[in-house]
Amino acid sequence: MIIAIDGPSGAGKSTLGKMLAKKLNLLYLDTGAMYRAVALAVFQADETIENEKKAAEIAKHSKIELVGEPDSPQIKLNGQDVSDKIRTNEIGQMASVVSSVSEVRKILVEHQRTLGETAPNGCVLDGRDIGTVVFPNADLKFFLTAKPEARARRRYEEDAQRGQISTYEETLAEINRRDERDISREDSPLSIAEDAIVIDTSELNLREVYEQMLEEIKVKSDEGRGTRDK
Repeated sequence: MIIAIDGPSGAGKSTLGKMLAKKLNLLYLDTGAMYRAVALAVFQADETIENEKKAAEIAKHSKIELVGEPDSPQIKLNGQDVSDKIRTNEIGQMASVVSSVSEVRKILVEHQRTLGETAPNGCVLDGRDIGTVVFPNADLKFFLTAKPEARARRRYEEDAQRGQISTYEETLAEINRRDERDISREDSPLSIAEDAIVIDTSELNLREVYEQMLEEIKVKSDEGRGTRDK
């Protein structure tokens, strides 16, 4: 089973993706972390993110691995655990720019498809274009959204727990900038797949969204069994 979860930054995709993958014994693939890893590689190479050709070259030659349990995955870049390093606001902003480079997206999309298709039991993937580009034939597609203010509040609280210093106002401004880039980029802009199940998480807690998603997955599984039994 391939489950695609798309949506803007701060909508809860990663946390819910991990929860579902653990519950259903599926591979969890945080595609956003892969773009962050490329951004970190660009940063470590002391290159500017405006150099698209160099960014693509770095993406092509970077070994990015996602290992461990769904609820505590490790992101490795060329054999080094960079799980914490990729979560800074600076790398997050760089990742948003790097992800708009067509050649970088092409390289990572192929990697994501390979990982998803070879996963023994299936895969849960979250990102911006999973249901529209990476796996347009996914068994189930979710699009999680929320008001910018709600997403900024969540991201601000997450950053505070990691010890990252920022203000709510700065986080909201960052969310709005990323939204603009994600929606307006030419290659694979953030959009809702026609057959996606849209959930607004603004007024819902994670458990409520999780239960709603599990119910949709159960309905889909029951439909599949019904078809096979006929």
